[in-house]
This record gives sequence, C-alpha cells and structure tokens, in this order.
Amino acid sequence: MYGIFVAQIRRRPASKKEIRELLAAGTCNVALEATSLFGNEYSGDVCDAPDGDYTFVGPDPYTSRKFYGTIVKRGDKVTVK
Repeated sequence: MYGIFVAQIRRRPASKKEIRELLAAGTCNVALEATSLFGNEYSGDVCDAPDGDYTFVGPDPYTSRKFYGTIVKRGDKVTVK
C-alpha cells in the first residue's frame, strides 16, 4: 500500500478522480510514497516507476484513508482503477 502525492507542490490529492485526471493529462506530477516497514518498495514519480501495479490509499496513508485505488503502469501507459 502506497501513499500518494501531487509531486510538483508536494500536497496530498483530494480524491482518486484528481489522480486519474492528472495522469490522463499526460503530466508526470504524481508521486508514490513507500510506506512498508520492510522496505523494498518503489518511491518516486509514477512515470519513472517500473512496470507493475501500485495500490495506493489517500489522502494520507497514516491518518486519513478516504479512498483507495490501483495505478497500473505498462510501458508508457498509466491507468488508475
């Protein structure tokens, strides 16, 4: 489970819809935040992430879990489910 940021201004997104719109616009300004205590998770911009599925919680993985989703990255294609 990842936390998620709007990367340019380092703020938490308000909704999964906002994340979907940012990624659909083709801008690379969504960042994943690794939250595992065991490490071995990617942390950084979605566009630079290795191909895979990234399950996230928002707006804050530690204090406010109002929405959940999955970012699927395959090559240059990024979708939010």
